[in-house]
Order: sequence, then C-alpha cells, then structure tokens
Amino acid sequence: MTKRRSRPLSPEERRLWSQVVRSVKPLKGKLPPPEPEPEEQPATATAPVREVVLAPSPSPSLPRKPPVTPLAPLERKTVKALRRGTRQVDSVIDLHGMRQEEAHYALINFLHRAQGSGYGIVLVITGKGGAAGPGLFEERGVLRRMVPHWLRLPDLRSLVVGFEEASPQHGGSGALYVRLRRRRGAG
Repeated sequence: MTKRRSRPLSPEERRLWSQVVRSVKPLKGKLPPPEPEPEEQPATATAPVREVVLAPSPSPSLPRKPPVTPLAPLERKTVKALRRGTRQVDSVIDLHGMRQEEAHYALINFLHRAQGSGYGIVLVITGKGGAAGPGLFEERGVLRRMVPHWLRLPDLRSLVVGFEEASPQHGGSGALYVRLRRRRGAG
C-alpha cells in the first residue's frame, strides 16, 4: 500500500471546500466542521492608503443584475407523485454517451426550450457510469458528477429552481428531476 502524498490547500480551494461542507447535511450524531479562519493578508511596509469614497454616478443604461437565488429542493408532494407515477415529467433529455462539452451544450439548449414551452419538471438522464476502462486516465460517470454542478452555475439559475435524484423507474442515481422557473412575462 502506498502512502498518498498531500499538499496544503490553497486559499481558494479552502474557500470552495467550506462551501461544499456547508451545503451537505452532516451524518446523524456528527457535528459540522468548524468554519475556516479567514485568511490573513500579508503585511506590507507601505504608507497607509487613504480611502476615497466616490459617490455612485447614476447609470440608467446598466441594469442591475438580480441576486442569484439559492436552489430549492423539489416539493415532497411532487416527488411522491413522480415516484408513484401520478405525475409525469414534462420532457426528457438523455445525455449519457455524450462527451462533456456536447452534453453541457445540449443541456443548456434543452432547458431553454423546456422553459420556453412552459414545462415545470423535466428529467435529465446522465447515466450511472460504469467501471473504469483500461486507459489510465479514463474516467467513468463524468456526466453524473458534472450535471448537478452545471445546474448550480449562475448561468442556469434563471432556468432552474431545484433538482433531485430521480426514482428508480426513471433512472435512479443516473437521472435527475429538474424543476424549471416560470418564464418571466408568461402568464
């Protein structure tokens, strides 16, 4: 057995890891890890800098971006209905077998079309991934890992309210139910 060599995490990696840790529910009886201490900025031997506060100039041509809203879990009633079969998904996309770039592009286009059609819940099939192939650098289950990451990105937040792993009859861990936002101006 070889010992794994570890390197210290960079400040950016520590910040990202703390976000990941805060987004998961700890196991029963376990406490969440403490918040990481803020990084100390190295002291510099320069003269003190005076802060100059400029009054914001009114700029009507630049609209303010709305804050990114957090993802919400699907309603328990909706998930139950989907699992029982009393509620059907509005549309399905099957990404498995695609390369990452192709799947990402297909997912974005699918979600835009689905929202434009007024769909509420869609099924995204990622595939479960199989055993790693003979190649040293061949990864399996890449889409299964990447699609949830893509759905959390700010550029898809205008489309996605939340998502959850599908029930076994819809693909289980190889698929996701995705709730879409209602299109603005549609009514």
